[in-house]
Parts: sequence; structure tokens; C-alpha cells
Amino acid sequence: MGATQLLVLLSVTMLHLVSMSFMTPEPDTPPTSSPDTYPPGELLHAALQSKEYLGTTTNPTQAVPRLRQSESTAAGLSPGMLTTSPSRQSGLRSSMSSLPVEEETTTTLITTTTITTMHAPQCNATLSAMEDVVESPDPGTVSPLECTYSITVYSGYGVEIQVKKVDLSRDESLTILTYGSQGLKFLADKAVMSEGQVIRSPTNQVFIHYKSRRQSNHGVFSLHYQYVLSCPFPRSPENGGVTVTDIHPGGQAHFHCDPGFQVRGHEVASCINATEPRWSTLEPQCVVSCGGWVRNATVGRILSPPPPTISNHSSGNNLSCHWLIEAKEGHRLHLHFERIALDEDEDLIVRSGNSSTSPSLFDSDADDVPERGLLSESSALYLELTADSSSIPLLLALRYEFDDEHCWEPYMPHGNFTSSDLSFQLGTTVSFTCSPGFVMEQGSSAIECVDPSNPHWNDTEPVCKLCGGDLTEPSGTILSPDWPQSYSKGLDCVWQIHGSEDKRIELDIHLNIRHMDVLTVFDGRDLMSHVIGQYLGSKERFQVVSGASEITIQFQSDPDDSSFILSQGFLIHYRAEVEPNDTCPTLPQIEFGWISSSHPSHVRGSVLTYTCLPGYDISGTDIITCQWDLSWSSSPPTCVKQQCPDPGEVVNGARSVRPEAGFAVGTVVRFSCNQGYQLEGPNQISCHGRDTGTPKWSDRSPKCVKYDPCPNPGVPDNGYQTLYKHSYQAGETLRFFCYEGYELIGEVIITCVPGHPSQWNSPPPFCKAYEELLEDHKLSQAFEPSHQILGENIALAIILPIILVILLIGGIYMYYTICRLEWKPLFWKSLSHTHSYSPITVESDFNNPLYEAGVSTEQ
Repeated sequence: MGATQLLVLLSVTMLHLVSMSFMTPEPDTPPTSSPDTYPPGELLHAALQSKEYLGTTTNPTQAVPRLRQSESTAAGLSPGMLTTSPSRQSGLRSSMSSLPVEEETTTTLITTTTITTMHAPQCNATLSAMEDVVESPDPGTVSPLECTYSITVYSGYGVEIQVKKVDLSRDESLTILTYGSQGLKFLADKAVMSEGQVIRSPTNQVFIHYKSRRQSNHGVFSLHYQYVLSCPFPRSPENGGVTVTDIHPGGQAHFHCDPGFQVRGHEVASCINATEPRWSTLEPQCVVSCGGWVRNATVGRILSPPPPTISNHSSGNNLSCHWLIEAKEGHRLHLHFERIALDEDEDLIVRSGNSSTSPSLFDSDADDVPERGLLSESSALYLELTADSSSIPLLLALRYEFDDEHCWEPYMPHGNFTSSDLSFQLGTTVSFTCSPGFVMEQGSSAIECVDPSNPHWNDTEPVCKLCGGDLTEPSGTILSPDWPQSYSKGLDCVWQIHGSEDKRIELDIHLNIRHMDVLTVFDGRDLMSHVIGQYLGSKERFQVVSGASEITIQFQSDPDDSSFILSQGFLIHYRAEVEPNDTCPTLPQIEFGWISSSHPSHVRGSVLTYTCLPGYDISGTDIITCQWDLSWSSSPPTCVKQQCPDPGEVVNGARSVRPEAGFAVGTVVRFSCNQGYQLEGPNQISCHGRDTGTPKWSDRSPKCVKYDPCPNPGVPDNGYQTLYKHSYQAGETLRFFCYEGYELIGEVIITCVPGHPSQWNSPPPFCKAYEELLEDHKLSQAFEPSHQILGENIALAIILPIILVILLIGGIYMYYTICRLEWKPLFWKSLSHTHSYSPITVESDFNNPLYEAGVSTEQ
């Protein structure tokens, strides 16, 4: 670098430092992007993590910041209005020329920075020029990117950003945030950005955060920004509007209300110069007034005043409003009744004059509502509205206009008209048509302005009524009376729709009526036809199809409903050229089952019966019928796999189900108890299938019961326990041990058996020394001989009697068998010597064969 270039660079740097020393920030200036004060990375991280600043705008062509409750969203500028206008540029040049030389040097330095930014895109940058371009880094960078751009302009200005180009992938994000007195706020992200879109920040500091998770082929974007000092565009009040002269400091916003409404608040607001420019006042409201005086009336409206408890003109809970409407002298006023629905305790009186004593033209208590309106006899109308406390809101809408050597503007509620002359001079012709759903009755469909001396219409305006009529159009709409307002009590309206003979009529019904009122649809040309359906209350949108080419609709509202409340009514779209289809729609086949039909086709009255395969149960109605309106009586059922009923949760315990989905056959449920409770019953049950009927569980579900604990039985002498406790729950065990030199006598482990109360299954053991056991052993040996003798004595005492009995029996036997045989011959011998006869021989007559045969041998 040459010496001359170095000298120029040092000079520019010195001038820049001097100029910046004169530009001290104002005390209320928000922090700049100095890393020592507010690190941009921390601010962006906090904003991106907070859902408060994230969102999308409802207008995709303009992203605006969300402001305080007293502020409104910024107005959108078209892409052509992004740059400063020529007059604005000339003003800037003139203001720049009046600044010190140091500020001119600063401008030159900013221009150099802008050129550098455009030709050398960076991933992180801090920008302070009044106008510049923020571009995406090099797309060929081989690594993920996360870049932060900080823009700060002079205090008191905002930043206006125009999207020049944006082409980002799903893996990339681009977020714009503004920093002000309330911290970081979300302005826009890539979801709402489009080329040419303008994004405005009301503060002088903006952060742009770009992040890409791609390794290469990054997206591109280009954002052009410039300073701007403006107020956000004010919101239009409901039932009103706003006209803005300028949104920059010094500009004004003029608010106005629709006819029948008055401005509550300030009608004019000014844009105040501040760090965050704002309007001098809040946006006003458009409210309905209770009474008033209208001078030089031309065209206007009178609407329902607020409820009695809110109105400033009410006395207690009563309402009393008075309006005086005066036209120019020599002109009369024409009053149209757009909408009127008054309760018994409410009264409206219209007088032709300027006081409460003027003659009455209309009294709602005594007169019917004039469908063609009223014409004043003078240049003034006086209206009185009174109402006692009532739960029913007032419904009132009147329109007035003056008569000025021409016919008044026709008025046709629920209809439209076309005119040959919008000033309604003599000779003007007007044609009328009714809105969809209304039927033209009375009057003529075309009228003409006649009579130069007293201009008036040659016929009255027709009336578009909602309560009944004959409809022959191929399609149309039927609305409840006074739609979209609430209908009245005591209505009985009948509509007849006529279609082609070979066609059917389809109704698309939206219903929201009271439960005391009824809408009836007849399949024919009169009220004696078959009833397709009767509907009342609120019902979701549904369709009805006729079985013939004509259909009749009747609507009746209860005249004696003491609890009358406002209800929207109904809306019916009809089509009279529907191809005939006298069958219900075809239903899909049922999975895991089959369908049986009573008729070959789904005609009216046909019945479908659903059956499920074995192992499945029907869920829903198994029989459905095709109804008269060609709709099924209910939705088709489904076949679900048979399963056991839910066994229920176990109190003071838990359960696990395998598999987890449902309780089909094969499901196993395991139970466990909480600490201190014991399972009473099986620890698991399973679902078993049956040949007939539904599956059942293998056992009943258990219970988790809490038993009384077992007290500690005590520690044995010369021994100890494991895990010594004062008490043990049912099912717990206790183990005993003896010290060295002692032996455990009894059960080593005892168990607490559940019960009321719980008890140990065995007495506690005790510990005995080995010496004592030895002495006991010796004593047992000493007593062994005596025990032996005792045993022998017992044996002898038992055996000896047995031996004696045996010997006795043997002796008797020997006596009869031996001794008796030896003494018998001697006995019989002694007897033979004493008797004189010989002994009987062995042979006898009985041995004679003849005797035996019974033959005699005598000769």
C-alpha cells in the first residue's frame, strides 16, 4: 500500500471517530449491538427458545411485529413503496447538507461498508449503515452454518426490510427479531417470507438469525434494509373505519363510524416522534347511542341501543331513548323498518313532528310494522323507545332519508333492486329481486317514479318473505324467518318445492332452533303426505332426499313459550333435479363376519343382519334398516375378537398384562402387592376360550390384604437372630443361630403365618451348651438296663398266659382223641355180658335187593 493511500485511510478513520463522538445516543435509546452490553447470540438464543415470539402472520404478504395492547400492527407497504420517495430523498439531502462535515464523512464510510457487504457475504456481521443488503454466505461452504446479523440505525428510527430473494430448504431456518424496550420480539421467519415482501421493525435494532444443518449446497437469501420512522397503521374500529394522512411523525389518523353508530373516544390521532413512534391516543370505539338530535338529515340509521344496565341514559333497569330527526325545511322524511323485534314490555312510537306531543304515525303496541315504511307529514320525525328490564335483547334497525324533489330510495329488506337512475328522478324505473331463500309477495316487481308536483312511486315496493312459498327453481335456499336474525314466536310457515316428474329433491339442512319448535319434512305436495322426518333443537348438518318429485317443508314456533330465547334458525339448500335413487347407500363388507339382506337391493324397509365369525363378537347394532329418507337407521357394526372382561385393578397392588392390547384368549395377567400387603389368591390368571359363550378367566382376581404382624419371639439365650425387628409381616422368615459351644435345639428358621392375628409356624428354638448335652447322654445310658428288665417282664407277662391257654386247649384235645378211643371196647364188652340178645349183625334187610326193589317172595 502506498503512502498516499495509507494517509487517506488514516484521515477517514480519524474523521469517523470524531463524527461518532458527536453522535451520543439518547438516554432512552435501547442498547446497541455491542457485545459487551447485549451479546447478540444470547439475545437470539433467548428469543428463539421462547414461544412468545414465535408465530406466523395471518397475512402471508406482510409480516408485522406484535405490539402492546395499546398499539396496532404495522401497515403493509407495497414493494413499489419500499424505497424513499423523491420528495423524501430531497428532504433527506437538504437535511444532510445542514449537518456538520463530520456527519458527511460518516455517510461516505457507510457507503464503503455497503459495497463490501454486497461483494463479500459474511456469516456474521454487525451493520449500522442507514441502508444496506444482508446476503446469505457462500452456498458452497462445506459445513453446517449458524449466522447472526445485527442491524442498528439511529435512535428514533425503525428498520424496513424488503425480501429480495429467499430460497431455503427444509433443513434451514431464517428468523427476524426486533429489540426494543420490551426486549426481543418475533417479526417473521422463512414460513411467511416471499420475494418483494416488506417487513417493518418499530425499533432501531434488528437481529437476523440464519441456521443450516446441511453439510453443503446451502440455500440463498438477500434482504435489503433501510431506516424508517413511522407509527404502526391504526386499527379500524368495529362498525367504522379510519383514514390516515401519513404514518410518519406529524401524520394524522381520522376515525369515523358507520351510520347509526357514534365515535366514543378521539376522532383524530397524531403520530408522535419517539424512540418507538406511537399515536397520541388509543383507537376509539363505534357505539350505538340511546337517542340523539340529527339536524339537516339526509340518510342515516337508528340501531338497537345498549342493554339497560349499560346505557347512560337509562334509569335503573329501564330504558328510555328519544331521537329527533330534522330534514331541511320543506322536505319530508321516509322511515324504513329494516328490522324490529320488540318484547311485550318494549314500545316504539314514531311521531310526525319535533316533540313528544306530535301526532303518532306508528305505535308498536297497537300497529303492525309497516312493511313499506312511513312518510312524515312535516320535516321532522320524533322517535320514542322505552323498555323495562328484560332478558331479551332489543332488535331494532331503522333507516331514514329525506325527500328532495325526487322519489325516495326504495328499500327492500332481504332483496335487491336495479335502477335506471340512482338519483331517482322522475321517470326512473326500479326492478326488484329477492335474496336466496326469500319469496316475493305483494307489490310489483318493477315500479316507476311519477308525478312532477309530488314525486312518488307508482306502486309500493314488494315484500320478500321467508315464511313459506312455492319454489319451482331447480335449486335454491330456504331460510328461517328474519334470517340471519332470530325468528319470532307463533310462526307456521309452509314451503313447497316442485321438481320435474322423473327427478327427486335433495335437502341440505343446517338446523339450530329451540326445542319447543319443530321443522317437519313431508314427502309430497301437501301436509297430508308421508312424513320423512321431524326435527327440533340443534342438529349437525344432514341431508334428506324425497321419494317423489315434490316435497313440503313446515316450520312451527311455539306461540306460548314463556322462556323464549333467541335462536339462529335454519338454512336449507335444495336441489330439485336429482336423479332418482330409491335405495340406501351401499355399505362396505364387515371384516371377520358377513351380512344377510332381506331384499336383493337396499330399498326402503330392507333389513341388514350382521353376523360375526366364531371367536368374534358384534360391536354395535347387529340389525339396521333402510329408512324412508334413504338413510340407514344406524352405523354398521364391527366384529371384534372375543376377549375376557377386564379383571380390574388390584387395590394396594399392581398388575401386568401380556400381551398388553386387550384381554384376548391367551392373555395372562400377573398380580403383585405393595409393601406390607400379601396376595390372597392366585398370583396370575389367564383368559381361556370356550366352545360356546365368551371367554372366561382361569380364576378370580386376587386381593392384596394386610395381616397383623407377628411379634418378635425373642432372642434365645446364648444365641442371636438375623435382621432383628420388633415385628414381622406375614410371610417373612426369621433365622436363629447359637454362639460357639452351644447347639440349637428346635427349628432353625420359623415363618410368620398370615392370620388375624398372624402366628409363627413353630416355637422359637433355644441354645444348649455341649457339657449339658454330654451329661444328659450319660444319664440315658445309666437308665438303659432297668429299661431292659422292664421290657422282659412285660414280655413274660404277655407270653406266659398265652402258653397256658395253648396247653389247656391241647390237653382237652388229647383227652377226646386218645383216651376215649382206648376206653370204648371195654365199655361195650361189659354191656354184652349184661344183655340176653346178640348184637346186630352187619347185614340186614335193608341190604336185601328185593326189599329195596319192593318185590315179595312169599309162596
